[in-house]
Amino acid sequence: METTSRTVTQEVSADAGRKADGYLLAAFPWYGLDEAYTGPRWLMQVGSAADGTVEHGATGHGGEPTIKVETPESERFAVVVTVASRPVRRSADGTGVLEATSVSTAAWLAGAGLLAHTWPTQMDRSLRQDWLDQQTMIAWELADDLEGESWSELMLPVDGEPTPFCYRESEYGWVLAGTSGVDGGEGVHLGAYGRGMSAYGLGFSVIKDLSAYAG
Repeated sequence: METTSRTVTQEVSADAGRKADGYLLAAFPWYGLDEAYTGPRWLMQVGSAADGTVEHGATGHGGEPTIKVETPESERFAVVVTVASRPVRRSADGTGVLEATSVSTAAWLAGAGLLAHTWPTQMDRSLRQDWLDQQTMIAWELADDLEGESWSELMLPVDGEPTPFCYRESEYGWVLAGTSGVDGGEGVHLGAYGRGMSAYGLGFSVIKDLSAYAG
């Protein structure tokens, strides 16, 4: 894994910007859409543990979403979430135990990400936070029940290999989650969400040149 991190570091230009710094600290490979996608690519943000260890992050494709848009239906984007595969472990301060990451973790992060960029246009702005809290709880419950009827299976290529994903659609967009097959079969957990871009034609691959996103 360290080799992958060093390879990416070497391919990022000096002026790529500080936004890429968090991605370069990760000890796992980042994923994005494969070379079949030729549109814009951009970095979002990483999530780190209390000790600074990078745990997950996201890369964007298409137009950058915003809740300020008047017609969400006109947005066209896909975001790929990469989650480090972690076992049950002690917290950084030694006072508790952190749960293992899983496909459900990726599904939860993807679902929450879609909601963060969603604005129900028929709703008064003062009510959005209540709506967001409610929908976020629903997204959590759905992510915890990937075998439920709300999800279907979708096969998509990951590094060229057909890979099963849990997939669901809503009026706000789509969400999917699965696991890559790299790193001795353990890999990383992958989530994705989007709107205006069909999930059915997507493919995922390791990002070898981070400057394509940070430039």
